Formats: sequence, C-alpha cells, structure tokens
Amino acid sequence: MIHMSCLRSKCKGKFTIACNFYVLCFPPASSPGYIAARLRGTTRSVKMLRTYEGIRFFSDKQMVILDIGSAYTKFGYAGEPTPRGIIRTEIKCPDSKELRKIYNYKDTEDLYQLLIEFLHALFFKHVVISPKDARIVILESLLVPTQFRDTLAKVLFRHFEIGSLMLLSTHLATISTLGVNSALVLDVGYKEATLIPIYEGEPILKAWQALPLGGQIVHEYLMKSLREIYPNVNITEKLVEDIKVRTCFVTTLERSAKLETADAPKPPPAVKYPGVKSINIPGEIREKAFEVLWERDNDNLSIPTMILNAIIQCPIDTRRTLAENILLIGGTAMTKGFASRLKSELLTLVKSSHYSEKLKIQTFMFHTAPSKPNYTAWLGGAIFGSVDLPLRCLTKENYLKSDRVPDWVSLIDNQRDESTVCET
Repeated sequence: MIHMSCLRSKCKGKFTIACNFYVLCFPPASSPGYIAARLRGTTRSVKMLRTYEGIRFFSDKQMVILDIGSAYTKFGYAGEPTPRGIIRTEIKCPDSKELRKIYNYKDTEDLYQLLIEFLHALFFKHVVISPKDARIVILESLLVPTQFRDTLAKVLFRHFEIGSLMLLSTHLATISTLGVNSALVLDVGYKEATLIPIYEGEPILKAWQALPLGGQIVHEYLMKSLREIYPNVNITEKLVEDIKVRTCFVTTLERSAKLETADAPKPPPAVKYPGVKSINIPGEIREKAFEVLWERDNDNLSIPTMILNAIIQCPIDTRRTLAENILLIGGTAMTKGFASRLKSELLTLVKSSHYSEKLKIQTFMFHTAPSKPNYTAWLGGAIFGSVDLPLRCLTKENYLKSDRVPDWVSLIDNQRDESTVCET
C-alpha cells in the first residue's frame, strides 16, 4: 500500500494518478484491464499490482539495476534493499518456440536477437518500465566475454535507446554492502567461481582467480547419479536444481576424508522428493553432491586453493587484512555447510608443506552480508545507483559517437574525462 497525495487529470483517454514519485496510467473503463480507483479526499491508498497489464509507473531519478547471471537475473531499482524479482536468464524464442539460455548463444547475431527478446520481456513484463532514456546499471563478472559486453550495450543503446549505462564489477560493487574498503570477494555462481581481492577500494587484478566450479558441475553429478537409479524418470535440470536445494548439503572435512575409505561413516538418511512420481534421494548422493567443489584438479587447484593463491599474489602488507575479510557471494555459496567447510579446508591447507613456507597467516574470518549471497552483488549495485557518479556513466550520445564501451579494467578508460559526464 502506498499513501500519496493524488491529482486527477486526463491523459490521452486514460485516467491518470500523479504524485511526486510515480505515475500510474490506467486504461479507460471500457477496456478489459480497467481498474476502478475511487478517490475520497486528497489522500488515498493506492494498491499497485505490477503484474496487471496496463499499469505503468516510473521515477525520473531512480536507476534500474540489472544483474544478469548465467542462471538467474536479478532486477530492481536503486536505493531499494532487495530486488523486485529474480527470474531465469532464458527466453522462449518466438520463431522456434525453443526455451534457450542467454549465455548459450551461437554467434554475435544470435546473441543480439536473444538479448532483444530477453530484455524486452524483462523491461515490459517484469520491471514494468519504458527503457527509452532510462538509466541502467549492469553488474558484470570479471570473466564476461567482450562479445557479450559489447552486444549488450549495442542492444540497450541502439534498440531500446536507453539514456545512460553504468557497468560495475560484481566484486567491486559487493564491498559497498559491508561499508569496508578491503575484502577478498569469492563469487561461486552457476558456471564458475571467481575471486578478486579488493584493497582500499582498488581491485588487485594480478591476483584474480577463476575455476569452472559452480552449480552446473553439481547438477551434472546429480543428474548422472539419479539417472542411473531411475532410468525411467525424466530427470531435467530444473528437477535436479530443486533436489539440490531441498535435500543436498556440504559435509564436514572429517567425514569427507573417510567417504572413500573402508571405514566410511554411515550415510545420512534418504529423503523422499515429492512429485508426479516420488523419488527417494539416497543419503550418499545428498552428501557427495558438493564434493566435486573441493576435489583438486590436474593443476592441484580447488576453491580453497583459489583463496590461498590469491593471498600469496597480493602484496605482503595486505595479506592479513584480506584473510580476515572474506566475503562469499553467489547462489552456490548459500548451500548449507559451505562456509564452514571452506574455513576448515583453509585452516588445513595453510598448515601443509605447500603453503606453510609462503603464508604465515593462521586466521581466516568471513563477513556476513546484509542480504542473501545470491543477490548481494545486486544490492551493491543498488547502493552505487543511488549515488550520483557521473564519470562512471556512459551516455547514449557518447556511445553513438564512439561506438565502443569503456573497459573498467583499463587505466585509459578510468582517466577523468569531462566529456563522459552523465546528464541527470
């Protein structure tokens, strides 16, 4: 319920309610989407349902914050504590009627069409705002391909004609939610795990780490295991994801060391997953699902070694500060037992012969973000979007003139340039 002082006016045959922050345009009474609004007095409660067709509201000062992840997209407005919604990063193609993930594109032209369809549905169905001349903030990963970045900007500026665009690094924006200047940010998402140390507000780029360890590899293990047990059941990725969230967990380091030995501990109890056909999830699968994130690859790398290797590559006077300010973000980091297992792995590895000579740190501390890890990065973007940062904006005029997107890791693009001032 929003209480506001309302004025009545006529606007192109539509009944309009205007206030200082929002404008609601309702269709005329003859249309199917008509919503009766009876106003008594000067102050009235108006209930806004964003899912109704025909309702449109906007604010001149608010910026739209988008975090387009590999699996899910978070969207909302600057200055708000939570996103307005979280949807899958996929779209149903109008021609082939096929449901496709945005990041599984074939070439630049295919990506261009996918982004047009996806952003059109995002703006007009979910965010419910006209993108023309809107101010947009995009949270981007360090590993986002240049092809995707440039194509996204092209779609936003040339097709949707947005007013300005701000591209923010996920890791850099995240620390604004804590009110600190230094943190070691580990993002464990769907496709990969990425890590960047931030010291006094500056990313230490030479120490960045990345591994293809995330929710996708856990899904592959679960899908393979369940198909062997239930060959006649249609095991889809959405089903596997729901099973992972509801039933699986990260086991302790002590139990993990004994899982493959002769004296393996008794597995946890099996649970029944309800559905069209009930599925019993064995306790062994529930416990082993996330073990792939802690196993070493051929280069002796895993998620815990990413943190230690990054700290070693940082200047020696920054190491203790970073080790005591670790922040976990991403949907996979929300798994029960993840943070506890990571801390145990770090304390064990730092005492090993490989790291004991290089690191003298024996303490690792983790921050608790003021939001769920899956949208902490979005919250950082919402904080940045509420602050006037004109030099970080790329305006439509400057983009059409240069036809390129500045890179946040480039020192040339980060130099002060008065011509890139964002109009407010």
